[in-house]
Amino acid sequence: MTTTAAVPNDVLRAVRIGLRMSQDDFAKAIRRAGTERGEPNEASKRLVQRWEAGTSKTPRGVYARALERVTGRPVEALGFTLPVPMTRVHADKAGGHDMDAGTGGATSAAASARTAAQAGDGTFSGVWLSRYEFYSSSRGETYEGKHYVVLVQHGNRLTAQSLPGASSNPDSPLTLDLTVDRNVVTGSWVEQTAADGYYNGARYHGAVQLLVEPTGRRMAGKWVGFGKDFDVNTGPWELRLVDRSTSKATLERYSSPPE
Repeated sequence: MTTTAAVPNDVLRAVRIGLRMSQDDFAKAIRRAGTERGEPNEASKRLVQRWEAGTSKTPRGVYARALERVTGRPVEALGFTLPVPMTRVHADKAGGHDMDAGTGGATSAAASARTAAQAGDGTFSGVWLSRYEFYSSSRGETYEGKHYVVLVQHGNRLTAQSLPGASSNPDSPLTLDLTVDRNVVTGSWVEQTAADGYYNGARYHGAVQLLVEPTGRRMAGKWVGFGKDFDVNTGPWELRLVDRSTSKATLERYSSPPE
């Protein structure tokens, strides 16, 4: 009989660390959020450990809603294995196609994406300075976005979450979900702009590919993503290691806008 090993939920762990919460603090925040919603729950440090270890893959609704309240992110963006309805494509009789939820059962996106990656030594974990450049067509200038992010590694997976208050643009959290293959890092990014900022709370996302320097202390490459005018843009992106530690004191030290 073959036993499938649990896949750790590094996304949830990175989000928790980014919030500067211990597992016990996180559980207390989830219980408090449930009470505030009128949906009391029994979240515990042990439950958080099971989520992060991947032994408990799908939170019940009462926990999912509390998790969203605590993290500010939809539960599907927290690394859980969630049922995804099968979809079917049909012509919309207007020259295009629509996609409806089918009835052929459910499948798991995480299960289909599972790989046989060997455990790594965590050499990329730590606090990194993320810096990218983008051209604003409406302002006719090139701008720079900078964040301090905490990066967590498990095997060939890297998850980065910006620290609270640690962005050059206030209230603009950034997340990256990456895979490392020798010296090539490939993945996706998501940034939620400030509600009262120039982009009025718009959510941007796209892909990124970086090359790791031999020292392992810098990754540099390019991002690709869509703009306000629904065009596809690109620009330079780099990550520079600033501290190997992910201790609470270290995260607090870097929870301020990069200079």
